[in-house]
Amino acid sequence: MATLEKIRSKSGLLIIVIGLALLAFIVGDALTNSRNLFGDHTTVAKIGGEKIDYTEYQRKREELNNQLEAARKQNPGQYANFDTQLLAQMAVEQLVNEHLLDRAVSKAGIRTGSEQLRFYVLDNPVNSQRLSEIIQQLNANNLNVTTPQQAYEVIFNPKQHGLTDADMAPFQRAWIAMENETKVLIARNTYQRLLYGTVKANDLDKKALYDDNVATATVDLAFMPYGKIDEKKYPVSDADINALYDQEKGRFKVEEPTKDVSFIAVNISASDADRAEAKRLAQETLKSLADSAGSVSKDARKAGVAVERRSLRASDMRAGAVKDWVLNAPADSVKLISENFQGFTIVKMGNRQAETDSIQLNIVQVVGKTLPARVLARLNAGLPADSVSKAFSADSVMAQTEQWIPLFTAQGKTGALQDSQLDSLYNAGDKYISLMSTDEGAVLAKVVKRNAPVTVYNYDEITYELKPSAKTVEDARVKFEKFLAANKTAADFNKNASKEGYTIQKYSLTQSSPAVPRMMGMQSFYPDSRQVVRWVMIDGKPGEVSHIYESKDADHPSLYAVAVDAEYDEYVPATNADARQYLTDKVRRQKAGDDLVKKYTPAAKSVAGAAQAMGVQAGQPKVRMARSGAVRDAKVLGRILGSKKGGKPVIVRGDDGIYVYQITGVETEKFPFNAQQYEQQYFQMVNPQLQEMLRGADKVVNNTYKFEAGE
Repeated sequence: MATLEKIRSKSGLLIIVIGLALLAFIVGDALTNSRNLFGDHTTVAKIGGEKIDYTEYQRKREELNNQLEAARKQNPGQYANFDTQLLAQMAVEQLVNEHLLDRAVSKAGIRTGSEQLRFYVLDNPVNSQRLSEIIQQLNANNLNVTTPQQAYEVIFNPKQHGLTDADMAPFQRAWIAMENETKVLIARNTYQRLLYGTVKANDLDKKALYDDNVATATVDLAFMPYGKIDEKKYPVSDADINALYDQEKGRFKVEEPTKDVSFIAVNISASDADRAEAKRLAQETLKSLADSAGSVSKDARKAGVAVERRSLRASDMRAGAVKDWVLNAPADSVKLISENFQGFTIVKMGNRQAETDSIQLNIVQVVGKTLPARVLARLNAGLPADSVSKAFSADSVMAQTEQWIPLFTAQGKTGALQDSQLDSLYNAGDKYISLMSTDEGAVLAKVVKRNAPVTVYNYDEITYELKPSAKTVEDARVKFEKFLAANKTAADFNKNASKEGYTIQKYSLTQSSPAVPRMMGMQSFYPDSRQVVRWVMIDGKPGEVSHIYESKDADHPSLYAVAVDAEYDEYVPATNADARQYLTDKVRRQKAGDDLVKKYTPAAKSVAGAAQAMGVQAGQPKVRMARSGAVRDAKVLGRILGSKKGGKPVIVRGDDGIYVYQITGVETEKFPFNAQQYEQQYFQMVNPQLQEMLRGADKVVNNTYKFEAGE
């Protein structure tokens, strides 16, 4: 009681303390997430001192997502596995390029003239996506236009088409916005052409490239590759590695802050218990479907059993066990088609029926409330469909003759026409009917041709995809949590992972890493692993280990954890695993090369003698500076082409092996000098990078990892 009284007596102070603690928590959380009230909490990226705001980024992100969805519809196979985690980085890269270009355009004073705008909007559209959207919207509003010129005419001369300015006001705003975007695109394209035009070979450049192609040397050559080098015979010390690192330090420069991490992905698979439950579920589903009135139970559906009603022609069915059974199965029969580690498939046969799979129609669209009846009467009195625009105002009618309408496709019944509409068309014989009508107009049609009926198979395909149960996922989580609790440092994380059955993967992550790649350098990422990159770049310090992150992919659940091994922001250090491996291998090759040169120098009085001693075949290739398949090492190739004919055999160490060579002939080949060819070759050799040219010394700061994944 005494304690309670003390608390009551100081309740005012307690409220203040709790309030301050709450404020500290809120501010601390904001600071942790780099979105505090006093910072760049809406800045997604910076180029020098210029900022890209989140709203701008969000628009670009949505635009890319819409483009991806459209691409998936047009080519589902190519884009089905596209990882949307890439969109964030793509959006920032595009925005950075656009900001750099717009800044350069402004400095250069480039403007888009009216004639240019007209050409690139009406004659050769550069903003075709926006223009297509406007044309689609016009057609959706029953305004038949196909070209930019037609769209412009309808939008800005509405009265000539029976419309008002108010009707076209939204389209006029959309068109003007599209023109403004087009002006920007034209200016950017103009500047890019000008900038690329500055990368031009002069006469000396082109002549040098030509000389590299025509100057050849014929050599007697013996080459001995290093193959697998004995590590014990050629040990590499830290001093060796550091010395080579100092020589080649420029190779290891990084463009942005980088952290080396050790990453574990626990990909959870279905357990033995899950597989046993799937077998039980298959038998239960078979039993429930056995009689003609049977159906999949609610419990089975809740467990993940899916039912798809199919109505397909034989030609539309995929070759395989389902098709083989359906083509001959009795009505209402049921069969377990497949059962494996992926799940099961059951088919319940329905009936077969003869259906018309496509018809050919004459279609006439008529504007207005009363005109459709007049047009219908004339058509049924014998007026040809292709003559209605002559008999009535061309602005009020539009005919499409002999249009094939598919009623079935590979996906089944199209639903292009309702059953009641089909019945009306078939019953009308050679007459036109009104398929649909409103106060604004009507669609008139008649059947021109009707394909012979084909057999359509109706059946239910019942599938179950086997995936880990909630218990299996939880068991994996408990085990992983136990490992992390016992290994809280990066050193222990790396040391003990394999003992517990976990595989460590090594990565170098930056602020621009879209997610954690499945393999270094690959554009395939672990699902929902942007959150891991976010923790690494914001909170992870060398030596620290993250908590567990989880993929939201229910079909392929995964658990992730990561340890930060090192961080650097200018050069990859020699201690980096990949850098150390590269340096170690090169030092070892150099030591082995020096040893082999010393060993075979006595035999190198002739190329043939050296080849015999090395156990390789000598050759007589013709080499040139521009290309050489026989000599892969550029430094060795340069030495060969710089040597004189008739000199003594030379033995040298290369990066890939040791070479013994002797120049036997030097000549200049004769073929025409093509200035355009060497102009193109020079451009390809220089390979100008637009963003780097525009960015100059400005640094790009990429903050997308702060916005694209939460804790």
